[in-house]
Amino acid sequence: MREFIQNPILATIKCNQIDTVFCTGDWTLDGIHQLEAQLEEFICSKNISTVMFDGSQIRAMDTAGAWLLYRTYKTLEQAGQTVSLQNFDTEHSDLLKMMSSYAAKTQLKTSIPTISFLENIGKTTYITFNNLINFLVFIGKTFTLVGREILSPSRIRWQAVFFNLYADGLTALPIIGMLAFLTGVVLAYQGGIQLSMYGANIFIVDLVGITLLRELVPLLTAIIIAGRSGSAYTAQIGTMKVTNEIDALSTIGIVPMELLVLPKLLALIILMPLITAYADVVGVFGSMLVAKFSFDVSITDFLHRFPEAVSTTNYVIGIGKTPIFATVIALVGCYQGFQVRGGADQVGKQVTLSVVQAIFLVIIVDAMLSVIFSWLGIGTLPNFM
Repeated sequence: MREFIQNPILATIKCNQIDTVFCTGDWTLDGIHQLEAQLEEFICSKNISTVMFDGSQIRAMDTAGAWLLYRTYKTLEQAGQTVSLQNFDTEHSDLLKMMSSYAAKTQLKTSIPTISFLENIGKTTYITFNNLINFLVFIGKTFTLVGREILSPSRIRWQAVFFNLYADGLTALPIIGMLAFLTGVVLAYQGGIQLSMYGANIFIVDLVGITLLRELVPLLTAIIIAGRSGSAYTAQIGTMKVTNEIDALSTIGIVPMELLVLPKLLALIILMPLITAYADVVGVFGSMLVAKFSFDVSITDFLHRFPEAVSTTNYVIGIGKTPIFATVIALVGCYQGFQVRGGADQVGKQVTLSVVQAIFLVIIVDAMLSVIFSWLGIGTLPNFM
């Protein structure tokens, strides 16, 4: 007795109750979904140990049909059944062999042994250590060039320095000023609420002065510069790497680091103290407005209290940290630019890495300096008397 499985599409299959599947029609992309459903139904409904596919009645077959038949063949084999093919044309047999060869290559590529946990740790440690060594080498080369240019100032490319002073300094004043102003407003308002509960409104000056001038303004300014200028350094140098301009500079006898790194480093070291001093003034002004209009601390009282609350040492500490921040930002930004390999997509990855590393290192350096100053007893506490 034969069982017929009808299919309204061009390709169909018929099978008997023993083991033979008769493939008929056009096994092509047209109607492949219905044929796939029919084969799956056959696989699920039959419980036989031997299956034979007969291709004598197939009119046409493309790669879609061949792949479907091959996949069904392998599914039955994995289920423990014996599967064979018979009466297929030479052309159809070659197509099925090609599918088998492709599947074998794909399986070989995906059967790479997975890296163990300890091996992954070792590989990550090695890459991190290697990157650290390369970064230290880059720092050494940079400061070697800095020393050479200090001894011979005529080698400094002042035009590039002035361009970076404008691009990284003057154009950054609006965003840094707004950030400093809002920081001063928020800090004075939040601190003033607590102090006003005890009638100590005047000590807003102490809170704002120490926190802004010594810690918050230098750190936030460095973070803004890292995101704004550090990323620009990486993008510029990385794009030049992609377009082989770095190699062209070396070919004509120009040292790339002397042209691309030193002007940025020098400009940022000059800029950071100046921008921080500007942000200090704007931040204190914002806190002064909040103290006057929200906590009845007049501008005269604020200004009179300010020199008593904020010592010169605290102000100098805040300004003095900024050249170190500038050095970190410039070195990280330029180094990541030189690390670009491949196409333009790598530039974006290095820019992201540059910003993250620069901000992270700035915070680490700030924390280390705070600990060192504390050990050395540098800086004074607010004068509450």
